Amino acid sequence: MMKIRLIVSFIALVESLTIWGSDLKLSYPILGGELSNSAATSVADIDEVMPRMRALGLNTVLVPAYWELMEPIEGQFDFSLIDRTIDVAQREQLHVVFLWFGAWKNSMSCYAPGWFKLDTKRFPRAMTAGGKPMEIASCFSNDVLQADLKAFSALMRHISEKDPQRKVVIMMQIENEIGMLESARDHSPLAENAYKEERWAERYGTDEYADEKFMALSYARYVEHLAKAAREIHNMPLYVNAAMNSRGRHPGEYPSAGPLAHLIDFWHEGAPSIDLLAPDIYDTGFKSWAAQYAMPLRPQDGGKVKNRLFIPESRCCENSGVRALYAFGEHQALGFSPFAIDQASQNETESVTQAYTLIAQVFRIQQMENTWGLLFDQDDRERIIEDNGIVMTCRHFFTLPWDPRATNGTTWPEGGSMLIRLGKFDYLLAGSGVVIDFKTPSEKQQEGIKQLGEDGFAEAGGSSAQSPVSQKFKGKRLGLLSVDEVEISSDGTMQYLRRHNGDQTHQGRHARISIGEWKLLHIKLYEY
Repeated sequence: MMKIRLIVSFIALVESLTIWGSDLKLSYPILGGELSNSAATSVADIDEVMPRMRALGLNTVLVPAYWELMEPIEGQFDFSLIDRTIDVAQREQLHVVFLWFGAWKNSMSCYAPGWFKLDTKRFPRAMTAGGKPMEIASCFSNDVLQADLKAFSALMRHISEKDPQRKVVIMMQIENEIGMLESARDHSPLAENAYKEERWAERYGTDEYADEKFMALSYARYVEHLAKAAREIHNMPLYVNAAMNSRGRHPGEYPSAGPLAHLIDFWHEGAPSIDLLAPDIYDTGFKSWAAQYAMPLRPQDGGKVKNRLFIPESRCCENSGVRALYAFGEHQALGFSPFAIDQASQNETESVTQAYTLIAQVFRIQQMENTWGLLFDQDDRERIIEDNGIVMTCRHFFTLPWDPRATNGTTWPEGGSMLIRLGKFDYLLAGSGVVIDFKTPSEKQQEGIKQLGEDGFAEAGGSSAQSPVSQKFKGKRLGLLSVDEVEISSDGTMQYLRRHNGDQTHQGRHARISIGEWKLLHIKLYEY
């Protein structure tokens, strides 16, 4: 058995990074899953669902904390569901991120207790420009704030007593997909007074996007009260999540003024104690949404990460696994979490389990020189990466000509991976459904464009843009020295499983992992 000691550290890429509000130090990725909204509303639910999450390969479960069940009578708190969640998670060796379903959940105030909902005079609603009251508590009401703050502070104090060392509860989400609907901002009397006092129209104008900015700053200021209290009670990472402004919708057609990427400066101004603005990604264009929230170091931020990518909700589907690999590889994400994973089918959760198994192994490596994320579909099927004199052409597996699934008319499943440079001519590929070839820049520049048959060889009578016969080759080429399928043991040691060569590398032309397979490939190159 071949053993190669890895001497370099992926953890260095993800741990001890200063983000906006506090130091966040996690020596492991959040391989998460968020429970469906009603999955933890009884002790029996918790007892049933948490062991299943462990069996799926998660290390962290995102669990709602329901205000209406925690404070059914004003001033009387019941933490039995919180305690049960922590106890069962600890038994199952899981971490927990609690989601405060407080004054707002998906914009609406549906998780507020009955006594809160019934007293609309004390706890006023937001209104549209036409004066229509919404099932949305007004963030401009001090009574709303104080009731929410009192309950959330009680929750934080209880968690600090139950789990003082943060061995189980590692992070808190404040509210859920906060934002205004139907109107870009609240037009209730309290909101109108605040709008005039801010002289907002004179500063920003009166269109719907100016209204959204006003509301974003107002929501952020509200959230800051909860975040600041939480920080003083039990210091841990805090985040808010956002429903995306997708499909060409206007403010109010999506939850207006939530912690969206185009409003980040208003959220940072209003809520400096919040560590992360996190996207809930359900629509197409996963890579584009992720990139908007992966904001790198900027000098004007005093050496802080403007926003670290954490995806607390993503559509749970057969593509979830490769999307997780992409997020960790391309953006060194803090974590990834498919939504309602407890209700998903085995076909959907299988990709998550497979990907998390690979990611957990990758995080055992002590160091790495660089990482990339690959994610391909039928329309976006190729990426070229230039890396220190090596040109890597990365493609979807179905770009190879011999797989009949590529041309039978069905939609391609996504292929994706983490690509990791361990050293010169030394790479690790972790994923599914990708193929990579390696060339020198001069070789890439001189390569011909060939039509390949189903056997992988040139079609009879085919031509190329540059004929290798008529053009004299200049420079050097790269070859595959070895491609080994490996595992990484708990101590960071690479364990050899089998050699890929011959048909598995197209006689040394590329390294590949087919659709439906999940592998770690250790790739070594040589120059000639």
